[in-house]
Amino acid sequence: MFNRESLFGGRGQQPSTPPAPPSRQAQPSSRQQQQPSTPPAPPPRQQLPQAPRQPDGRFSDSYSQQEKRSSNGTMGSTGRTLQLRPAKSPDNSFTFGNICAVSAQDIPPSRDGADTHLLVNAAYVLTMRPLPSFPRGHISLNDAQRTWMGVALTDVVDVQPYDPFSQGAQSYLGAMDVEVGFAGRKTTDVPYDQDELAQAFVQTFRNQIFSPGQQLLMDYRSVPLRLTVRTVDLVDISSLRAPSGGAEQSTSPQARGILTPETAVNYYKDARSPIMLKGSTRRPAANSVVRPDFKFEDLGIGGLDTEFSDIFRRAFASRIVPPGLAQKMGIQHVRGILLYGPPGTGKTLIARQIGKMLNAREPKVINGPEVLNKYVGQSEENIRKLFADAEKEQKEKGDESGLHIIIFDELDAVCKQRGSGAGGGTGVGDSVVNQLLSKLDGVEQLNNILLIGMTNRKDMIDEALLRSGRLEVHMEISLPDEHGRQQILKIHTTVMRQNGKLAPDVDLAQLAHQTRNFSGAELSGLVRSASSFALQRYIKGGTVAALADNVAEMQLHMSDFLRALEEVHPLFGVSEEDLERCLEGGIIHFSPHIDKILQNGRDFINQVRTGSTPLLSVLLHGPRGAGKTALAAKIAAESEFPFIRLVRPVDLVGMNEIQKIQHLSKIFTDAYKSPLNVLVLDNIELLVDWVPVGPRFSSAVLAAIKGLMENKPPKGRPLLILATTSERTVLQQLQMNFNMQIAVPNVRTPEELAHVMRESGAFGGEGEVERALREIEETTGRTEVGVGISKVLLCVQTALQSSDRTGRFAEVVGEAVADSVG
Repeated sequence: MFNRESLFGGRGQQPSTPPAPPSRQAQPSSRQQQQPSTPPAPPPRQQLPQAPRQPDGRFSDSYSQQEKRSSNGTMGSTGRTLQLRPAKSPDNSFTFGNICAVSAQDIPPSRDGADTHLLVNAAYVLTMRPLPSFPRGHISLNDAQRTWMGVALTDVVDVQPYDPFSQGAQSYLGAMDVEVGFAGRKTTDVPYDQDELAQAFVQTFRNQIFSPGQQLLMDYRSVPLRLTVRTVDLVDISSLRAPSGGAEQSTSPQARGILTPETAVNYYKDARSPIMLKGSTRRPAANSVVRPDFKFEDLGIGGLDTEFSDIFRRAFASRIVPPGLAQKMGIQHVRGILLYGPPGTGKTLIARQIGKMLNAREPKVINGPEVLNKYVGQSEENIRKLFADAEKEQKEKGDESGLHIIIFDELDAVCKQRGSGAGGGTGVGDSVVNQLLSKLDGVEQLNNILLIGMTNRKDMIDEALLRSGRLEVHMEISLPDEHGRQQILKIHTTVMRQNGKLAPDVDLAQLAHQTRNFSGAELSGLVRSASSFALQRYIKGGTVAALADNVAEMQLHMSDFLRALEEVHPLFGVSEEDLERCLEGGIIHFSPHIDKILQNGRDFINQVRTGSTPLLSVLLHGPRGAGKTALAAKIAAESEFPFIRLVRPVDLVGMNEIQKIQHLSKIFTDAYKSPLNVLVLDNIELLVDWVPVGPRFSSAVLAAIKGLMENKPPKGRPLLILATTSERTVLQQLQMNFNMQIAVPNVRTPEELAHVMRESGAFGGEGEVERALREIEETTGRTEVGVGISKVLLCVQTALQSSDRTGRFAEVVGEAVADSVG
């Protein structure tokens, strides 16, 4: 059936009576024996703790060599695979010892009867013990081992000998994080001491190999425990010490290492189990709130590493301190966090995924509108139900109570300012706020709750709820930066990349650079749009019902994402269409003053970009038609700031004073959401409703604009304001002050006008240019032009409609010069 010699490549005789497995009490000594290589045999494994040490406390090199020779002596196989069927463990010594049994006829025991290692399905390493009484063709796997490997009793597994030292020098565990919980119905209310539990773990599973994700069972004080390895630190034997330090933590299933008496075992509570842990001398935390193997990318959350590091420092750091130490230091836990920010930045996504990253019971998630109820008192009752479990557990267990997390999405729906009429005039809104305030920081304080509120309208929430002791940690979930956008794009394209549907030419770094001010939701929409363009190539005849036969070969290319960028635009982005309309004719450098204006604009941009001036206002003033708006748009476009918004008087048409103030306030507030911002206020005198007849203007709008322009933006959100006006004296009378002012001139000399004519390309050559200048001088009797650039370009377009372009151009420009003089 199975050929032992073909599997292991040896011709040694199988012992007639292999050593019988010891009893469970004697199990550790048998498992800790060393595996010999060639006579004379090295010391048995149970002598490892007494190995010689160097003066600094490290193991000597002879210890490492003995361990390696012993392992290589047992692993003398050719590496050929044996197929075995899973079976139940023969007794509890195998079940709770994390050992698999095989038949001694399939795999012979080692020369000294010590346990060896097997590689199962080319991915999982287990400690193996041959038994003469075990049925041939089978391998014993307990429930935890089968769950870890995803193997059923009806499956067939591939096994082969495994040499832990073939993977390199880092084959030992310096430290490991283990999640622990009760394995069955038998439980206890007595807290487990972590040091004692770690000592029992090392004694029971010494010399076994462990990797992240591995599950095993352990009988401790007659209570079965289920253990799950979360992370491991691999070290070289020469640097192994207790506790381990300086090793790189890994969560990869391929990161395997041998458990030694020097390994530091750190325990974390299984959130689904009522088990309780006491503190450790190696680390002060009895229970960690955050799972040790937690990664944002695994949860589909990207670009929020900085924000969450601040959240955990403020809200969770105090909760990993033992209760006794927290009382001595007088530490008060944070009971509430408010996450706010623009729509689509991931606040609700966090609510859906937060239970997976916290090592606590499943959070209670409730949407704000769900609290309200038409029956009297029912809305307040819904609030009380949220805190009922936490109150009950704190009364029963006191400081040993677990953490209860309540996630309140759309908090502004029910927690509006009291007295504002929220709740339809019945006062329900005020009662709900009062009930929530009393539960968070009332007479009977709860120390085992954490309320996480989410909103994009922080200004609407009652101020009493935002004070210290309630929702005291305010964290803005802002638009992701370039690195965060690349993380989000990587998350949204992971599945297609794994399945070969993402073409090699797709550059996520370039896409992250081109998607300035995109939120996470907008990046998701960008990927969906690119997918639709890719699918369009495989649609026959323009109907979705007719797909090409090779649609399974569909891939997303970089061209699909570039086309998607043309139709998916960020809510808080650049007013590209408005800027393009302002720059349709381009910028003609007819005078050295134009170059000087653009250079000054670049200097102002750098001044804001470096953060030396967080708020800078610049006024471009000059005659009407001089090109002020085009120059302001050019300066804004060259900045490449993530947020550029053009505000024109036409945007406020039909609004009353209050609506205009709200609209302008929202524009400035939107600008504060981006790391770099430009606002272009075109014809600012018209924004305040100024008219020369009267004169008349809106004092309320004027006061709002002046206040918004003088209000410094939040830290790290610098703002450049570019305003244009043709009525500089009016602004001086209105006392509108600017940090800098730039004068924009007209086309003044014939040489400047000739430059514009050449740049337009509408005239045949220098002869026509000189003719036009001569006719203009003869008509007007002046050598100075004094006409705005926009008027000159309009005259060029008018001349193109005539057969005599030069004569027509001279005629209309002469009229413009005469009007400017008049």
